[in-house]
Amino acid sequence: MFLIIKRTFDLGFVLIILVFALVPILLVAVAVKLTSQGPVLYWSDRVGRYNRIFSMPKFRSMRIGTPAVATHLLNDPNAYLTPIGSFLRKSSLDELPQLWSILVGDMSFVGPRPALFNQDDLIALRSAQGVDELVPGLTGWAQINGRDELPIPEKVELDVVYLKCRSFWFDVRILWLTAVKVLRRDGVAH
Repeated sequence: MFLIIKRTFDLGFVLIILVFALVPILLVAVAVKLTSQGPVLYWSDRVGRYNRIFSMPKFRSMRIGTPAVATHLLNDPNAYLTPIGSFLRKSSLDELPQLWSILVGDMSFVGPRPALFNQDDLIALRSAQGVDELVPGLTGWAQINGRDELPIPEKVELDVVYLKCRSFWFDVRILWLTAVKVLRRDGVAH
């Protein structure tokens, strides 16, 4: 029953957000196009429910040719940012296209953040703990408890807490705390 309620909420909420976010989405798309060469969107191969690979869109905040690894693994992440890349990441505006992934069911609003296809350590730890049964989310319990700053084992521990405690009201709490964190720009390293 929880999964039906969660999916219904995701569909309803994404449609409401799209009504209000359409103009900002168009403005960000134009800004990305005007400030750097290449496509507006970056399609990243991510790990979804049961470790199925899906393509997740983001507004491109990194230059063309940036290695497809987690940002913290780059020697100098700032060297790869587009002129507005830092702003997009700190404001989380680069995440807006992920509304598409929620609409088509590859993601939910709340769940563990989808790992990159090549983050073998994170994928293995999540699978060993049963976290891979969850639909990945735009935000999650680990996101609001450290985001980019968390070491992988701590991130997985928080994902396990979400797995064990998931409920509609826990999701609402996580969404509220996410909004507060985004407005304060807490926990964004790059």
